[in-house]
Amino acid sequence: MTDIRVRFAPSPTGYLHIGGARTALFNWLFARHNNGRFILRIEDTDRGRLKADSVEQIISSMKWLGLDWDEGPDVGGDYGPYFQSQRLDLYSKEIRRLLDEDKAYYCYCTQEELEQRRQQAIKEGKASRYDGRCRNLAVGEQQSLQKQGRKPVVRLKVPSEGVTVVEDVIRGTVTFDNALLDDFIIQKSDGMPTYNFVCAVDDHAMEISHVIRAEEHLSNTPKQLLVYQALGYDAPVFAHVPMILAPDRSKLSKRHGATSVEEFRDQGYLPEAIVNYLALLGWSPEGGQEMISMEECVKQFDLAKVSKNAAIYDTKKLTWLNGNYIRSIDIDRLVDLSIPFMWQKGLLPEQISPDMRDYLKRVVAAVRERTRTLVELADACSYFLTNDFEFDVAGVKKYFLKEGVAELLQKGRLVLQSLDKFDAASTEAAYRALIDELGIKGADIIHPTRLAISGRTVGPGLFDIMELLGKERTLDRMARAIEYIKKLA
Repeated sequence: MTDIRVRFAPSPTGYLHIGGARTALFNWLFARHNNGRFILRIEDTDRGRLKADSVEQIISSMKWLGLDWDEGPDVGGDYGPYFQSQRLDLYSKEIRRLLDEDKAYYCYCTQEELEQRRQQAIKEGKASRYDGRCRNLAVGEQQSLQKQGRKPVVRLKVPSEGVTVVEDVIRGTVTFDNALLDDFIIQKSDGMPTYNFVCAVDDHAMEISHVIRAEEHLSNTPKQLLVYQALGYDAPVFAHVPMILAPDRSKLSKRHGATSVEEFRDQGYLPEAIVNYLALLGWSPEGGQEMISMEECVKQFDLAKVSKNAAIYDTKKLTWLNGNYIRSIDIDRLVDLSIPFMWQKGLLPEQISPDMRDYLKRVVAAVRERTRTLVELADACSYFLTNDFEFDVAGVKKYFLKEGVAELLQKGRLVLQSLDKFDAASTEAAYRALIDELGIKGADIIHPTRLAISGRTVGPGLFDIMELLGKERTLDRMARAIEYIKKLA
């Protein structure tokens, strides 16, 4: 394939939804696989639904995911502007051409009249499509209606017979009966063009070769093809990717958890985990591998291998992938990613010294095996960075309320206090000797000691924790726990 040009064209009415991010990714992968161009176009003609910070958020989320574009609002290009609101002259010119060629017409029907006719059609068991009554108005009739103060819309003349056929890479041939389509509006009464019209005009003007978008847009495609035909444009290749459904196969919504890229970022997910997960929503790499890099996705991506079936949104799988990436990425990068989450918890000063960073690397390396998100990672690091922690309630009941545990901890503390070298090997050797001397099970002292110095019942190895905390903090925390247990008695 040559001259591949694809676009992601979000409407800035909110943050980047997980479905939109998947569409952007599939376009990006297709462009990169075929050495094509990926274009970002902002479809902002629906002025009533726009949100002020939405464009910034969409761009920020896409950059965070690593989806760069070759043309777009902030990088420019030969086919701009890349905001539809800045392309109104082009739309007006093409609407004027359709009117002059008698392929479109002014419609003066009011909303009230349209609704009345719709209700009547429903009563009579007919399709509630526009009846075309303004299609052939004489000039005098138009002038009379204008004098009444009516502001017309512009409708496209749609054939009432035959079919409109969509040839779709993923879905095959999809046929739409023209009798079920009406003369749809291409320009509203306020002069603003409508989605299906501007979408077709822009895709042609920007020389888009393939339109890759969500299945929900399939119903728009026949209308856009009719615009193409009326304007004498060649149509692009269409590919409608499967819907993303909730686990119960209902439409994905807020009640199913986070649904925007920004929410996932704030919850401590890594961009490569999200990209990996999104790539698997409707497409499968060779061998069915579940962890796949962006580079490998680019190498393997093929539209023909995208499924027709709905993809099921499963945050458990995303979280599993995220945990794998946390365990496998470069430790310095993981520290960089985790620091903002530690700041949120008040665990770190604003300025981090080289010594503190080295210590953070050791702590993060110790805890990352058991964490799945950066939020969990920051929490798992917390007792290494502050002495102000509570003891786990269940752990207190299970380990601190046992008879003689304070005395046992005191013996352990004295053994640790006597050590000249305080690393994992030395502390473990001292504890194993004490366990043998007392003739007890290792768990009898190891579990309460872990709770004493970390406030938790799970985490890295006890003796690794001791080495990281150091002798002074370990002994201080054990003394604090001993006093706490005595007060419980």
